[in-house]
Amino acid sequence: MAQKHVSVLVPVGDASLGCINGPFILFGKTNEFLARLGKDSMFTVQFVGLSNVPQVYDRVFSVNPDITIHDLHHTDLIIIPAVNGNMKKVIEANKDFLPWIAAMHSKGTEVASLCVGTFLLAATGLLNGKKCATHWNAENEFRTMFPDVCLVSDKIITDEDGIYTSGGANSFWNLLLYLLEKYTNREMAVMFSKHFEIELDRHSQSAFTMFTGQRTHKDDVIKRAQEFIEHNYQDKITIEQLTSMLSLSRRNFERRFKKATSNTVTEYIQRVKMEAAKKDLEAGKKNINEVMYQVGYTDHKAFRTTFKKITGLLPLAYRNKYYHQYQAE
Repeated sequence: MAQKHVSVLVPVGDASLGCINGPFILFGKTNEFLARLGKDSMFTVQFVGLSNVPQVYDRVFSVNPDITIHDLHHTDLIIIPAVNGNMKKVIEANKDFLPWIAAMHSKGTEVASLCVGTFLLAATGLLNGKKCATHWNAENEFRTMFPDVCLVSDKIITDEDGIYTSGGANSFWNLLLYLLEKYTNREMAVMFSKHFEIELDRHSQSAFTMFTGQRTHKDDVIKRAQEFIEHNYQDKITIEQLTSMLSLSRRNFERRFKKATSNTVTEYIQRVKMEAAKKDLEAGKKNINEVMYQVGYTDHKAFRTTFKKITGLLPLAYRNKYYHQYQAE
C-alpha cells in the first residue's frame, strides 16, 4: 500500500471541528492498526492554513496549521471540512484557498469535501458539470449559487474524477471510510468502523431529509401555488387546477415553477405529501392506510412507491425506524 499525504484545510471563520479532527483521527488510528499488524504507517496528516495563525472554532477550540498553502507543493488528498455561516462571506474569507485547490487537483491531487464544505469546493469550479452531495438542508441555497453543478441531494457519497463529496453532518464518516477502503482495503475499513461503531455502506440520506420547499425566490405567483399545495396536501391536486387558479398557461406555469423551486410541480406535490406522511408515521398514532388516505392517496402501490422514492424506505420501515412507544416497566 502506497504512502499517502493528507491535507486537511483549516478554514477562516466558523467551521465544523469534527470535520477537521475526524480525518486526523481516522488516518492516525489506521496507522496504529497497521502497526499492530506489523506493517508500516501509511498516512501523514497535516493541517493546512492560509497562514500560520491558529483558527478558533466554537469559541474555545484552537487549531494550529502545520503548514500554509504557500509552502505545500505536493499532497495526495485535500479535505475541505464543513464551513458555517453566510456562504458568500465564507467563500470570500477563504477565497485564497480556491486557486490553490484547483492547481493542486490539476497536478493529480484528489479533493474531498465534507458536508457543506461542498460550497468551497464548488467555488473552485472543479464541480461544474459534475455530481456532488451536501447537507440536505443546504440544497436550495446550493442550487441557487451553483446552477452548473449537478446536486444529488439524496446521496451520501459521490466519486468523480478524483473529487469526492459527502452528505450532511455525520455522513462525513462514511466518505472517510470509503476513502480508507479505497486507499487500503476492506479489512481496514471494517476494523475502523467496528472500533468507532460507525455503520458501513450507507448510501442515502433521504430518510433524514425534512422538506421545506424553496422560498427564497421572488416569484409571488409561484409562492401562491406552493402555499396552496402545502395547505391542501390531503386533496388530489392537479396541474390544471393550479393553472386555472393562477390564470397561467400550463407551459408557462411549469417553467416558472421549476425555475423557482428546483422541483417540477408533480415532484413538489409528492414531496409535500410525503413530508406530511413522515410526520404522521413518526407520531405513530395512525396505521399505514390511515396515513395514506390522510395525504390524498388511495392506491397502496403508488403510495409505497412514491414514499420509498423520496425517503429510501417503505412506510412501515420508516415508522419502525423513527417511532418508539415508551412503556413503563
